[in-house]
Amino acid sequence: MSQDLDARPGAGGDLAASLSGLPDMGVRAVRLQYADLHGICRGKDIPASAFEQAAEEGINFVAAIMTVDLRHNVVAGFEKGFPDLLARPDLGTLVRLPWEPDVAACIVDLEKHTTHEPYPVDSRGALKRVLAQFSELGVSPVIGPELEFYLCEPDPSAPNGYRPYASQDSGVYTVGNVADPRGTLSRMLDAAVDLGLGALAVAHEYGRSQYEINLRHTAALDSADRAFRYKAMVKELAARDGLLATFMGKPFNGDEGSGFHLHLSLVDGDGANACEDPSGAHGLTALTRHFIAGVLDHGPAMMVFFNPTVNAYRRITAEALVPTRSCWGHDNRMTLVRVPMERGSGTRLEVRLGDGTANPYLAYAVTLAAGLDGIRRELEPPEPLEGMIYDLPEETLGEALPTTFQGALDALEDDPVIIEAVGEELVDTFKTIKGAELERYRTWVTDWEFAEYAPRL
Repeated sequence: MSQDLDARPGAGGDLAASLSGLPDMGVRAVRLQYADLHGICRGKDIPASAFEQAAEEGINFVAAIMTVDLRHNVVAGFEKGFPDLLARPDLGTLVRLPWEPDVAACIVDLEKHTTHEPYPVDSRGALKRVLAQFSELGVSPVIGPELEFYLCEPDPSAPNGYRPYASQDSGVYTVGNVADPRGTLSRMLDAAVDLGLGALAVAHEYGRSQYEINLRHTAALDSADRAFRYKAMVKELAARDGLLATFMGKPFNGDEGSGFHLHLSLVDGDGANACEDPSGAHGLTALTRHFIAGVLDHGPAMMVFFNPTVNAYRRITAEALVPTRSCWGHDNRMTLVRVPMERGSGTRLEVRLGDGTANPYLAYAVTLAAGLDGIRRELEPPEPLEGMIYDLPEETLGEALPTTFQGALDALEDDPVIIEAVGEELVDTFKTIKGAELERYRTWVTDWEFAEYAPRL
């Protein structure tokens, strides 16, 4: 066995027969990783000497971890007594962490402890269930994620305790010390390359101290794993530099929102792009048009998983290049589904629905389930929109998307296809956690309210 543990996802697959050799390779511990329903990276560090047994038998976690809200409250699951769930390492994801080279990381799948059936509240498991249904079509989805984030510096004098890391105006598409005075972003790019995330480029985005590292497209499950690990990596490396990285959709008033966009194509059994048809309507294959129509049909219900916080809806305005209607267009960034101008192997669609806080596995799962439903029902999309869409007749714009988190939860209730795709137990748990979050928000007195009302009323 080689004495080097390659940093690329999938490189750990050859280690399955001899995991006891990890300490000889300089690996001190293996960090188990999985996403809770918020998309937060949870796990445990396992001594490398004990990982072989952990890989064979799995590692226990208390199921309550899937019912913890963002304020450290366990809000569901009391009636079941919080049994154990079993984490099964996916050895194909074993990878050394570039910034902590004596630690390897491994994504796990969650199982029921007694039956070893997939744990129904595991978001990665939900994506795998949806992907299994594509086999009947003879095509596979390929996805490239785009995730924006802000870097923030502690500042006790700031209203929220933080200020933008590099706050000069008009920093968009700048690089180097002006955009990244401590070199934090540069180290993130290096780590993304060494971690095998398929990093393609990095730049300062439009918001002050807003950034994006572009990742290449890969098969859907691998792509979701990369998006999940990318978010965890960004937050970890920022913390090492004394900064806060946040994928929060709208962290600052008067600045831009952070989005989560999916570039998606379908490939056939030979890996060839199955989206372009020069003789087809709009230059697209019927399969692709059906997929687009399915996404438009289920857009309102998808919102809750793409925009899973109260704050996410602060960024949804007509002027912000954020979709507010279920519509599509060619190279139009104001629509829910944008079809870029590239053709041939680059033919794809972009789902522009998401906020940076979305759990990647759930966002992927509902997108693919919606598209799959459109394919099965052979839905056709309406005509693509052109120009400034809000100057067009109201009846051409498609269904309005929810503008509040409660409205998005209500839209999910009315969509049995999306509920079935991710599973009723996952949906019920998600709704319980987020219901508690909404109630805390409803009863909280904000600084805006005091400033607006107290001096005058």
